[in-house]
Amino acid sequence: MRPIRIGAGAGYSGDRIEPALDLIERGHLDYIVFECLAERTIALAQQAKQRNPELGYDPLLASRMRAVLPACRQQGTRLISNMGAANPKAAGEKTRQIAESLGLHGLKIAVIEGDDVLGPFRAGKLADIEILETGERVSSLLPKLISANTYIGAAPIVASLREGANVVLGGRIADPALFLGPLIYEFGWDWHDWERLGCGILAGHLLECAGQLTGGYFADPPFKVIPDLGRLGFPYADVQADGTAEFGKLEQTGGLLSLATCKEQLLYEIHDPARYLTPDVTADFSNVELTGIAPNRVRATGATGTEKPALLKVSLGYEDGYIGEGQITYAGAGATERGQLAIEIVEAQLKSYGCEIQEMRCEMIGRDSTALRGQTPNVPNEVRVRIAGRTGSSEEANLIAATVEALYTNGPAGGGGVFRLVRPVIAVASALVPRELVPAPQVEWMVVP
Repeated sequence: MRPIRIGAGAGYSGDRIEPALDLIERGHLDYIVFECLAERTIALAQQAKQRNPELGYDPLLASRMRAVLPACRQQGTRLISNMGAANPKAAGEKTRQIAESLGLHGLKIAVIEGDDVLGPFRAGKLADIEILETGERVSSLLPKLISANTYIGAAPIVASLREGANVVLGGRIADPALFLGPLIYEFGWDWHDWERLGCGILAGHLLECAGQLTGGYFADPPFKVIPDLGRLGFPYADVQADGTAEFGKLEQTGGLLSLATCKEQLLYEIHDPARYLTPDVTADFSNVELTGIAPNRVRATGATGTEKPALLKVSLGYEDGYIGEGQITYAGAGATERGQLAIEIVEAQLKSYGCEIQEMRCEMIGRDSTALRGQTPNVPNEVRVRIAGRTGSSEEANLIAATVEALYTNGPAGGGGVFRLVRPVIAVASALVPRELVPAPQVEWMVVP
C-alpha cells in the first residue's frame, strides 16, 4: 500500500493558520490534523459555554475553516480536529454554515461527543475517585467543578472516516489519537495490534505540536540556530502500513526538521518512555530509532506497545478564586531600590486592610522574576514591579490591583505605565476513571446541502 501523508495544522489553540494552508495547497496531504486542546484550554472552553451555549469551541475555528476548507475540498484532504473543545456540536454547526456559505455542497461533517462526563461527577457517581495531584477525593471539588472531560481514543474517528466524513470534529480526543485514527482506517490495523498502534502513536506524538518539530520552541541561539523562523513551516509524515514514518517539511518554508528537533519532541510531555499511556495503547518508545535520510527528512522506527490502560484520564476544571494583579515601572538611577520600596508599601497596605490572600508573588521583572530569583544580578537601570495575589473573592482581588495602581501617588518617585487586572482562576486537576464507567462516544452527522 502507498504511504499515507498526514500534516500537522496546529499545535495549540492559538496557532498560526498560514502554515496549515500552505501544507494543504502544496503538500499533497491525505489528512490535515489540527490539535488545539490543552487541559486548561478545555476548562476555559467549558466556562465560555456556560456564558453562551452557542460557544465553547475553539475561538479560531471559524477563521481556520474559512481559510482551509476550500483548499481541503480542492486537494481531497480530509480534516480532523479537536477544535470542538467543550461544544463539538456547535463547532460542527458553525463549520456546516461556513462550508455552505463557501458553496462546498455535499461536505460531510462528523461530530464526536462523549468526552464530557461532568454529569456523572456532579451526580456524585464518581465522587470517590482520587485526584492525582492531591490524593483527595473528587467530592472535595464538586461545589467548584465546572468541567470534567475524559480522554477518548481513535475509534470514533475511524468510524467517521469509514462513513465518508470529510471533516471530523471532536472535543477531548487524545492528541496522538487524532493521527492514529486515519492510520487505523487506511491500513486496517487491528485494535489489538499493539505494535502497529504504538507506531501510530509515535507518529502522532511527533506531529501533534506542529511547529515544535520544525524548530519552534527548539531554537536557542547561539547554541541551537534555526533558519528563517519568521516563515516557520509545519511538518508532515509519510506513514507506511508497517508503521514506519518519515517526517518532513515543505520546500521554501523556514525552520529545520532534524534528528535534534525530533529527539526533543520525542521526549516532550511523556513520563515513562516505555509506558506512554493513551486510550488506545500503552506505547513503548524505548527502542525508537531516528535516522536522518535527507535534509529536513527523518525516519522513525522501532515503536511498539502493549495492552491499552484499564483507566482513562479525566481532566477536571474547577473555580479556584480570583487573581488581582498590578504592574508598574521604575527607571533610572535607584530603579531597583524604588521598586523594592514599592513592593514593601503594597505588602504593608494589604496587611493593614486584612486582605485574606491565599498566595502572593512580588517580583521585579528583569531582575528576579524567573531564573535570577535568589541570585544577585547586575543592577538594572529599569525594573517592572509585578504584584499578584490569589484570593477567594473578586473584591479582594480588585483591592490588590487597586493598591498597586495607587503607587502612582502613594509610592516612590517616577512610577509609570501601570497595568491592572482581575480575573477568575480556573484550576485543573486530573483523575483516572475505569473505562467501563465512561459512556461510549457518539457520532452525529451534518451534511452541507
